[in-house]
Amino acid sequence: MSASSELRDNLRQMIAVLQAERQALAGLDLDAIIGASQDKIALCGTLDETGPFADGFALDEECRGLLDAARRLNEVNRQVRNLIAANVAARLDALTGSPALYRAGTGARGAYTYAGARG
Repeated sequence: MSASSELRDNLRQMIAVLQAERQALAGLDLDAIIGASQDKIALCGTLDETGPFADGFALDEECRGLLDAARRLNEVNRQVRNLIAANVAARLDALTGSPALYRAGTGARGAYTYAGARG
């Protein structure tokens, strides 16, 4: 199998894992989220082992498209994870009745600057 076709296969697998991760995030399925995370780590190792990048390997158009798709999916999944974490933090704050300690303020002067100016 050529390095290019092996890379394409690995990138297709990564896209499938990223899509499965998005579904797991949407369903808040912790087992599936953890499984997708482990699959991503394994695929990253596989992509590192194929190593066509170190040998001056030129990416063809299909590989570039697959890489771009994987990058976009990973970014969307990262944003979804961050939204879920922010939602959980807000709910925990509401339950405890205490605001977050390190919440950034608006504008150029954040909460850290404001707190330092008061003291």
